[in-house]
Amino acid sequence: MGTIANKLISSMEKCFGDSAVASFSEFSAARAVRGERFSFQWVFRSETPLDAKEVCYFRAESVLGDAVSAQRVELIPIRMPYYELRHDDNYLRGEMGLYPDLLMPISEKTQVFVTSRVTHALWIDIDIPADAPAGVCPIRLSMVNDRGEERFSAVFELHIVAAILPKQTLQHTEWFHADCLADYYRIPVWSEEHWRIVENFVRAAVRGGVNMLLTPIFTPALDTAVGGERTTCQLIDINCDAGVWSFDFAKLGRWIDMAQRQGIEYLEMAHLYTQWGAGYAPKIMATVDGVYKKVFGWETDSLSDEYRTFLDAFLPALTQYLRDRGIADKCVFHISDEPHVEHLERYGAARAQVAEHLRGFVIMDALSNYDFYRAGVVERPIPSTSRIEPFLEGNVPNLWTYYCCTQNVKLSNRFVAMPGARTRILGVQLYKYRIAGFLQWGFNFYNSQYSIEHIDPYRVNDGEYFAPTGDAFQVYPAPDGTAYETQHYQLFVEALRDLRLMQLAEACCGRDAVMAAVEDGLEAPITFTEYPRDAEYLNALHETLCEMIERSAD
Repeated sequence: MGTIANKLISSMEKCFGDSAVASFSEFSAARAVRGERFSFQWVFRSETPLDAKEVCYFRAESVLGDAVSAQRVELIPIRMPYYELRHDDNYLRGEMGLYPDLLMPISEKTQVFVTSRVTHALWIDIDIPADAPAGVCPIRLSMVNDRGEERFSAVFELHIVAAILPKQTLQHTEWFHADCLADYYRIPVWSEEHWRIVENFVRAAVRGGVNMLLTPIFTPALDTAVGGERTTCQLIDINCDAGVWSFDFAKLGRWIDMAQRQGIEYLEMAHLYTQWGAGYAPKIMATVDGVYKKVFGWETDSLSDEYRTFLDAFLPALTQYLRDRGIADKCVFHISDEPHVEHLERYGAARAQVAEHLRGFVIMDALSNYDFYRAGVVERPIPSTSRIEPFLEGNVPNLWTYYCCTQNVKLSNRFVAMPGARTRILGVQLYKYRIAGFLQWGFNFYNSQYSIEHIDPYRVNDGEYFAPTGDAFQVYPAPDGTAYETQHYQLFVEALRDLRLMQLAEACCGRDAVMAAVEDGLEAPITFTEYPRDAEYLNALHETLCEMIERSAD
């Protein structure tokens, strides 16, 4: 039997097929608090030439038992790692090729391949129980062959701190595309199978820190070509008989029950007007005098009398239903996504149409021009991380932020070609600036740009040359209707846990002490564009925060 090189490394490293095991820094010990999901990787490669592969099986031994789990880090084909004319030098690679990202769950019966031509990695999660014993907890990992013989092993020493990670207070939404699940699995919208799969994906979203769910009261007017349509996934059954509108909220009620069952705390209603300026009504289907048809869409001006009459009937009924369900204070509304300054007047007029009906509800939108807030037409703006400065300077209360494909120079993002530390640094930035919420547009967007075509995410992960891989979706659809995780998204989720750890340290030691730890030794204060680039900074910060928490309890 040949020699197998292996090493425990940080979750922020990315193991390409041609990576040398020796090139990675060892990461085999760390502190973490109870309630935290702590992750690292195990990389390996045969140093002895092999014609094909050696088959092994993963084993984990510790007092934590099933709290330790593993996933294979699979290589995916990437054609578009970044925008050719819009990028900086803080990317791992710029060539098309195979990049590590897809996480495939494994068990003790799953074959794990060891080869001499490809370096492989396992992603190890430790979901630390709330009652885990404090102190050093060795976690022994091993690989055995078909004969039960151990081929190689490693030990990670986890020092568990006797403190509980606090609940996430950041409001967080990754826009959830229910239509894409029906399209990918080729099943009828709101069939029992669709409901099952939707709930599986909501469960995966909650596991990733999502606590606010985009709710398709209408088919969301997002990422749709002008004049085009997305698959109808409207929750509200609408009737119009002899000119009188009526509404059935049964499916919405089932959606609310499902969301709450999975741990969702907040609901955001799909936008009441089209994207990029509120120019038109969203696609709305209704049964009119016995005939089911589209009643509003691109042919409907947003300020038309017919649409306003509809909203005057619909919104009072909807808001009363939300109040009757006792969740009105957990619901937010949208006008239009990403309007530009030239749309200010139209956006303001659209908002004015619904303002009285939505009194008492939060209205929020992703928009990055401060004039919208200055003019008072949006109370809860969500600027991009690239244009957040005026909103910070204006001391906007309860400020949210977002990123998408255009935040690609100097800024944190989750593109697969970016270093893991660049994705994870966001947690520090959210903490420093006391950001109240975070939005990203694509939890499971399995369409091409403008939803012109449905795509197979295993083959096309850039929306047909639309956005760098890592932007359009965060999970892959598994054959059984569950969601496979990705490394690029789990690095973002780690950023959210860093945020919670800083909040715990603040409760123990004060904000000044935490900020001193965050910026100790740095040449310049952290901003959204200036920050340490290396994984060592974040690993050391995590360790320091845990030590602060542990000392405070002594």
